[in-house]
Amino acid sequence: MNKKVLFTDLGVKDYKETWEFQEKIFQEILDLKIKNRREELSLETPNYLLFVEHPHVYTLGKSGDIENLLINEKQLENKGATFYKINRGGDITYHGPGQLVGYPILDLENFFTDIHKYLRFLEEVIILTMADYGLKGTRSEGETGVWLDVGTPFARKICAMGVRASRWVTMHGFALNVNADLGYFDNIVPCGIKGKAVASLNNELGVARVDENEVKEKVIKYFAQLFEAEIETSKEAMLPL
Repeated sequence: MNKKVLFTDLGVKDYKETWEFQEKIFQEILDLKIKNRREELSLETPNYLLFVEHPHVYTLGKSGDIENLLINEKQLENKGATFYKINRGGDITYHGPGQLVGYPILDLENFFTDIHKYLRFLEEVIILTMADYGLKGTRSEGETGVWLDVGTPFARKICAMGVRASRWVTMHGFALNVNADLGYFDNIVPCGIKGKAVASLNNELGVARVDENEVKEKVIKYFAQLFEAEIETSKEAMLPL
């Protein structure tokens, strides 16, 4: 089993470009797995972790309801935002500046073959990161992601998650609000869950801005610990965008 994970920070990238990039890597791994099976080979499948920050964009998962987007095409344009229907699980969410988006593209056969455990591990990465900032991140029963003050009228989501998996290969991932403009969430019913608020780390800490590089380092550290992975950092993207 190959537990090495090649990490790349893509910086600020258009959502559609990054989605296509993910799909290329995802398909490359799937093709290798099929080749291994057909030709009775045992070539190692690679694992990747991408970090990215997107310009303002709303994405709707394959099981989502378009009615959870509360603005029309013209209003989207006025807000400088784009919209895509995509192939992950979950409903509608927002990505934008000040948000840490993580896309693990892993062959879970290198780790464990349990998609629910995978999601719980991703949540735990964020929960441990929040604890470093003195915040108690928790799970909300039946709702993927990481929340604050669950079970109270002040429950709010600080990290959304939505993944796709095929033949145990994953794509899409998590979106942690670090210094996000939460006003953009007013244009949707986040994750299709009515009456629940969203949170951003800087607001929770009462500061203008949190060091995003510090947050990234913590997320990588806990990801490596939980997945027992060896993180190899690459400054260049693995495939041309």
